[in-house]
Amino acid sequence: MSEQRSLPVPDGLEGERLDAALSRLFGFSRTRAAELITAGEVLVDGRQPAKSDRVHAGAWLDVTLPPPVSAPAPVAEPVPGMRVLHEDDDIVVVDKPIGVAAHPTVGWTGPTVLGGLLGAGHTIATSGAAERQGIVHRLDANTTGVMVVAKSEHAYSWLKRAFKERTVDKRYHALVQGHPDPFRGTVDAPIDRHPSGDGRFAVVAGGKPSVTHYDTIEAFRAASLLDIKLETGRTHQIRVHMSALRHPCVGDLMYGADPTIAARLGVGRQWLHAVSLAFEHPGTGEWVSFGTDYPEDLQKALDLVRAES
Repeated sequence: MSEQRSLPVPDGLEGERLDAALSRLFGFSRTRAAELITAGEVLVDGRQPAKSDRVHAGAWLDVTLPPPVSAPAPVAEPVPGMRVLHEDDDIVVVDKPIGVAAHPTVGWTGPTVLGGLLGAGHTIATSGAAERQGIVHRLDANTTGVMVVAKSEHAYSWLKRAFKERTVDKRYHALVQGHPDPFRGTVDAPIDRHPSGDGRFAVVAGGKPSVTHYDTIEAFRAASLLDIKLETGRTHQIRVHMSALRHPCVGDLMYGADPTIAARLGVGRQWLHAVSLAFEHPGTGEWVSFGTDYPEDLQKALDLVRAES
């Protein structure tokens, strides 16, 4: 059922565009806010506004919110190219290929890690929301590499706590444009949704604390191969932080990468790979580590960059 909400515009939103104000008030995208305004589901002081209208503190908002869209259930079907690196009673560790999401989400119709494991007959923990049972962390659909999924309820709780308390060692390799200065450093900059509401994230004042440590492995003529350790795990964190340094991941057109470089190297996505994952095993308490090689598309691009240098 739709939900009717009535409230005054807070002082902090004085002068904001209406679509931006609604986005901040209710947590949905500006695009979704604009759709509601166009559909006549928003009144300001009893009249129908335009999405570009500026709001004034104290103005009365009447908003009809649509019912929440439930995430789709996972489809149990094998995922070509997804390898199991390790499995025991508590965990299964996979090497996630390109074009695979961690779990089902609204709007995603492609394969998922969760569906692939279920389709291959693996038992997954039932903790968590139905569409992401057993999932304790995620990789972007087009970021490849190591992921761990909980099989037992104990492992789910253990790993969720480990990720929250930042005791998991998450290592990525990224090929970025140019040469970061300094060659080794830390990016400590808060991240939240981009104000445009177009699905991107950005460094935003008041966003969630986000910390990325990087170290240059190898510098080439036009690019650098970085070893990256995540202290936090925000959506698109590495991509956002590298873009904020003006050294976006090669091929990451969403975050400002040069399309001519991407085309020359044959990279159709961000050059970013989750190369290793280490943590205390939830069953034994021992420190375990799992790693994986670069997939073919990333290795080929890296070889070309080396050959050009």
